[in-house]
Amino acid sequence: MDIFYTVHMFTIMVERFTGDGSGAFGRVLQGLLRPLIRAMIAQGMTAPALYRIIKRLYVEVAEQDFKLPTERQTDSRISMLTGVHRRDVRDFRGSDPTADDAAKEKVTTIASVLGHWMANPDARGADGRPTPLPRSGDAGLNFESLVRMVSKDIRPRTVLDELLRQDLVHVEDGVVHLKTDAFLGPADPDQRVHFFAENVGDHIAAAVDNLLADDPRFMERAVFYNRLTSGSVDQIEEQARDKASTILQTVNEMANDLQAQDLDNQDGTQRFRFGVFFYREDEAGDGASNHLENQEDDGDGDDAKS
Repeated sequence: MDIFYTVHMFTIMVERFTGDGSGAFGRVLQGLLRPLIRAMIAQGMTAPALYRIIKRLYVEVAEQDFKLPTERQTDSRISMLTGVHRRDVRDFRGSDPTADDAAKEKVTTIASVLGHWMANPDARGADGRPTPLPRSGDAGLNFESLVRMVSKDIRPRTVLDELLRQDLVHVEDGVVHLKTDAFLGPADPDQRVHFFAENVGDHIAAAVDNLLADDPRFMERAVFYNRLTSGSVDQIEEQARDKASTILQTVNEMANDLQAQDLDNQDGTQRFRFGVFFYREDEAGDGASNHLENQEDDGDGDDAKS
């Protein structure tokens, strides 16, 4: 059973992808990886360092997602599925997968505090925007009590120092004011890398699931046009940012309320990420086609409109 299954899977992989990057899926990967390679070079990551990361991920994915129902996952089988040498497979499987958990927890706490500040009705003014909070106090909502709603394991002073360091808040007369930059995301480079990984990772995960599933289940949509002037795209981007901010704020408030209801529910094991993006570029001089694009792409299974 194990041998037949493995040979069958290997045959499928050979038939679908030649391995040299010249097939259709190989060309797709080149397009996906190009912007990532640009980020890697900018971050000083060399090709050998990337190869090691890729080998580790091949091992992790093969171990987690390609298990046999009745057989133990062995180093030899993972090596055959991935092409990674058994020695490397053994080393990767023995490494600590929780090495970055502490840094991730810190980033998550900071983001959660800002999210609760923006969603809590007691911390919003008549215009719906977050109001300044007293740093501490015995009555009403204040910054310290807000932090304790998110986590009792991290001191409010630690969170405040981090927000001050990133210039996301300022303190005046014992009152903590949230700066406009807080709506744009963290200023800290390490935290920006974290959210880059989380946001792009979840987007790619949704896209891959939709690609591999017979019945795509994740919302994944985009509107795309070309042959526009810079001024026209400026207008579209301004409108898109305004509408996106509104829907993100609405979803944030709803999720904050429902999370408070679900905290003590043993079925509360689900997470979600809802995001938006806007990308623009000048196609002049890039050999771009004169084909007129005017479509709404719907990645959850509906037909695109033209």
